Amino acid sequence: MNRLTKITTRNGDQGQTGLGDGSRVKKDSLRIQVLGDIDELNAALGLVKTYSTDSSKTLLIAEIQQRLFDLGGELAIPESIAITSDHVLWLEQQLEQINGDLPALKEFILPGGEPASAHAHLARAICRRAERSLWRLSRQESVNSESLIYLNRLSDLLFVLARALARQSSTTERTWNRET
Repeated sequence: MNRLTKITTRNGDQGQTGLGDGSRVKKDSLRIQVLGDIDELNAALGLVKTYSTDSSKTLLIAEIQQRLFDLGGELAIPESIAITSDHVLWLEQQLEQINGDLPALKEFILPGGEPASAHAHLARAICRRAERSLWRLSRQESVNSESLIYLNRLSDLLFVLARALARQSSTTERTWNRET
């Protein structure tokens, strides 16, 4: 079955786009902004995956990308549910596993380092923006509360993933040096 046989439809030329339920919304609506933030996050994760040399981290990212498509589908069909507490629990388990191998933080970490780590930091920042956008949407429309929690946990996971990826190429992480 071909899902997207025609890419250029001209249906959006007047500033509206279609949702999965067939309704039309303005392209600058908050729901579409959240969808765009989720899409940007997924693309940033694709970069992390491209630069990562750790197959377990690549598989982790691939799974997260699948869930982000589920979240996008959930947002494209208002009132639908795709993200569950099981998805949140899975993220928490991954986060604990990766964080368990890292030294305790003593200072703030400066984003950067090798490419996979730097892109993971960027993905984390995009994830935080997506979370803020979804919270704004939740103040106006019904939103799955598990999706809000999912994005919050995902940003935490992306932070520890960035740290783990940095440590694969070096034993040190660049930290913020406070001038006293």
